[in-house]
Amino acid sequence: MEIRFLGTGAAEGFPAVFCSCDYCKAVRALGAEEYRTRSQVLIDGCLSVDFPPEAYSNSLKHGFNLGDIKYIFATHSHMDHFYAHDFILRGYKYAKVNEPKLQIYGNAEVRAVFNECTAREMKPQVAPDIEVCVLKPYQKIQAGEYKVLTLPAQHSQTEDCLLYYIERNGKGYLHLYDAGGIEDKAFDFLAENNAKAQAVAIDCTFAEYTAGLQLRHMGIENDMVIKQKLLDCGVIDNNTKIIITHFSHNCNPTRAHVSELEKRYSVTAAYDGMKIEI
Repeated sequence: MEIRFLGTGAAEGFPAVFCSCDYCKAVRALGAEEYRTRSQVLIDGCLSVDFPPEAYSNSLKHGFNLGDIKYIFATHSHMDHFYAHDFILRGYKYAKVNEPKLQIYGNAEVRAVFNECTAREMKPQVAPDIEVCVLKPYQKIQAGEYKVLTLPAQHSQTEDCLLYYIERNGKGYLHLYDAGGIEDKAFDFLAENNAKAQAVAIDCTFAEYTAGLQLRHMGIENDMVIKQKLLDCGVIDNNTKIIITHFSHNCNPTRAHVSELEKRYSVTAAYDGMKIEI
């Protein structure tokens, strides 16, 4: 399983879209290697976790075709994770698509956002080839070769935000973005369904500035709590890659800064374009 971290920043990106703080001014001076766009993970070139505003530019920069994507698993409806306007261009006179069908999975708000964003311009020739499937926490589904488990994220009071375990050919990837905490039942659900993750990507929005589990995101100390719970329930072992990502500009997530966390906590800090194989 090939996993590509195409966007590793929080909602505002880094440098943040409208920001002139010292961190953002400094990173603009450092250049594009330090930039962090909004969240997207591409698995095997055909499955995308989230679809941010930068999805098209990601395809150009990192050399893949959005038309080859068969499945999109959206964690929730917030703009930085699900930007639906581009789907009106998937067919008709705009595109000859290699993979005719696209299945989008997400909660009920994801479907509502899709309907709102495409209502004015969706062509009848395009609409039949895009299916939006509504998911809830604690479901087990099959998407082609991929077994997917859905978990609840503590992130929003207005929608069922989702976390995903994705497995193919016995290799598992656990996607834990945009969560302020994970309930104990979720760990039991993973264990009961024989989830075995060789890689786990965990929300580290606050970096070392951990603010407590009552919030919608996590920092590195929270991530270590999650890691221990995954070890305790047997979903991961000491060989599992622990990847921290989804960094806010407020924590100054330059490569030099997050490398300190890598050394201190024995984790890998994702950067835009990072690729791993499991």
